[in-house]
Amino acid sequence: MALDHKHYHDPEEKKRKINRLSRVIGHLEYVKRMIAEDEDCAAVLMQIAATRSALNGLGKEIIHEHISHCIAHAVEEGDTAALEEFQKAIQKYL
Repeated sequence: MALDHKHYHDPEEKKRKINRLSRVIGHLEYVKRMIAEDEDCAAVLMQIAATRSALNGLGKEIIHEHISHCIAHAVEEGDTAALEEFQKAIQKYL
């Protein structure tokens, strides 16, 4: 889904988000191993909860950044399409 407005992401912030995502992927790999090795279901659920929490935290950061930069710029430019697209994205995220 390509949008008309430009996105700029600070390279350090982008690197930090990618590192967070890599940790989430590592958690998921651990959950996969736990299931394959018949680990305790309660422990598996706890790891899934931790993974979900980490992913939600990353999502919140991305939402905040998008509102602060992209949406603020879209409002200044009168770009209602960007606002509508963001609303759709939030609906799917929630």
